[in-house]
Amino acid sequence: MIDRSVALPGFRLGSRFGLGSRSTGMRFRSRFRLVLALLACLSLPVAAGAQEADSVLVLGRISDNPKEHYPQLKPLLDYVVPRMHDVGITEGRILMARDAQQMNSYLRRGLVDWVTETTGNAMRLQQGSRAHPFLLTERGGVSRYHSIFFVRKNGDIHGLAGLDGHSVAFQRNASTSSYLVPAMTLLDAGLRPEILLSPRDRPSSDTVGYVFAGTEANLSAWVHKRVVDAGVISNLDWEDPRVVPESFKRDFRVIHETEDYPRAVELVGPGMSPKVEARLREVLLHAADDPEGREAMRQFFHTSRFLQIDEASQRALQRIRDGAARVREAIE
Repeated sequence: MIDRSVALPGFRLGSRFGLGSRSTGMRFRSRFRLVLALLACLSLPVAAGAQEADSVLVLGRISDNPKEHYPQLKPLLDYVVPRMHDVGITEGRILMARDAQQMNSYLRRGLVDWVTETTGNAMRLQQGSRAHPFLLTERGGVSRYHSIFFVRKNGDIHGLAGLDGHSVAFQRNASTSSYLVPAMTLLDAGLRPEILLSPRDRPSSDTVGYVFAGTEANLSAWVHKRVVDAGVISNLDWEDPRVVPESFKRDFRVIHETEDYPRAVELVGPGMSPKVEARLREVLLHAADDPEGREAMRQFFHTSRFLQIDEASQRALQRIRDGAARVREAIE
């Protein structure tokens, strides 16, 4: 049905366009053919847009520094796209989000197909958008890590229970190892984390006050200088002298270590077709066998290989997913 509210060039609907004479009929048929041609042209961009969307693979990441992260993402995307032509992928694009909420919106709207994230953020995205993990990411030869709670040796805190009435420093609220997992751990221990106004603020005797240090190095320094009573970082950062100098470490005591969990996760959006997902999984799993692929992965946040998600990893991801929901409900 033609919308009569739309005026098309050279054509107006009305009773005067009868077919009472040959010349009138010819004019009508000529103008009718013009309308059909215009309608056909109008439909082309819609079809072309849909076809173009199906041929573009969009890689996303939550980032507070897109300028830094773009050159880390692009080499692997450039490696992947030519190897997916057989499933219709001919172009790759990058789309970054400022936070999980924005990335969830992108995923729900089908603007992002594939996301690389830390485990905690990946589980938040799964809950918010129905994206799903399809591979684990090994970085620097490490596929799993855990969180370490530490204090000064000369203090009176010897375990998690001793944190009541004390302050603890996390890195930032997007961190898996230095916020989400520690917060889950405190809740599991029956403790009540409460955010403080500043590092110098003191919690009540029945809560564990927490603040964000911004960087792991700041966090380590705050504990050493007694700005806060305890800190939490990953075991990888604990062993990094740039984060915890030996002069600091000899004054520290570890009071708790969590279970291991996957270091990073690759997710795909709910709208990705099974054949495209299968091909992307195949390309990424075999990239470590290709010198060109290894170099692209090295630039991709020092990725050493991609791994299938085994049963143990599934259970760990489920713990993080359940814990993230509990942290959101009880703390945030």
